[in-house]
Amino acid sequence: MTFLNNNFSQQVVFISAAASGIGRAVAFDLARCGATVHITDIDGKAIDNVKMEADNSNLDIKTHVLDMMNDIDLKNTVEKAINESGKIDILINNAGGSLRTPFHFLDQSDQDWQSVFDLNIKLAVQLTRLILPSMISNKYGRIINIGSKAGRYGSLFAGASYVAAKGAVHALTLQLAQEFGPMGITCNAICPGAIMTSRVQSFIAERQSIQDRTRVINEIPVRRHGEIEDITNAISFLASKDSSFITGMLLDVNGGQAMCT
Repeated sequence: MTFLNNNFSQQVVFISAAASGIGRAVAFDLARCGATVHITDIDGKAIDNVKMEADNSNLDIKTHVLDMMNDIDLKNTVEKAINESGKIDILINNAGGSLRTPFHFLDQSDQDWQSVFDLNIKLAVQLTRLILPSMISNKYGRIINIGSKAGRYGSLFAGASYVAAKGAVHALTLQLAQEFGPMGITCNAICPGAIMTSRVQSFIAERQSIQDRTRVINEIPVRRHGEIEDITNAISFLASKDSSFITGMLLDVNGGQAMCT
């Protein structure tokens, strides 16, 4: 969905873990608005499907099969994207998740914590470090981190390691906004509640009873969980030039399930 009158012509976007779910939807939204979009994912089959659909729709989506935990391959992929497109204007740090580690704190191992932090915060740090020089050179950039309601208010089904990792993503967002704002670069985070991707639906089904799920829905003011479009619309706005005076924002997109002043 195109948000307002956003035009991303001549803008270059880099999105991590974007062959499915929210990342995929954002990639197509921004490409339809004229952007050149680079996406990464470890799932080669899903990447091929994105490439086929993009080509059939004449959209400029460039795909990279990548294990983002491989530091050398990550660096090479970013360099390839910048060399191919000349710059990166918009970075969307979409990779993340709880990796289905145990919910209860005392059941989580050191390896659980390490894996979740590597995926959610270490990777965001590495990608941002690799892409910022291009933004600084052009005196323009939009960094959008995918945080979580969990990192602000706790979680009903993901454990402490995920909550803490997303809290770190939020804190990183504020610091980047402060440090790089004078260089024409904004940094914001989207903090979704439960968004009904296939992955989240199966995860909730594993950890909550039907009664629990009904109770949660009834406690959300808009009486529903989020859909992918709820997040992509928010990302499209923060990625646009229209958001130039918004930085350091942790934007809750949770239907009012959690609120703060």
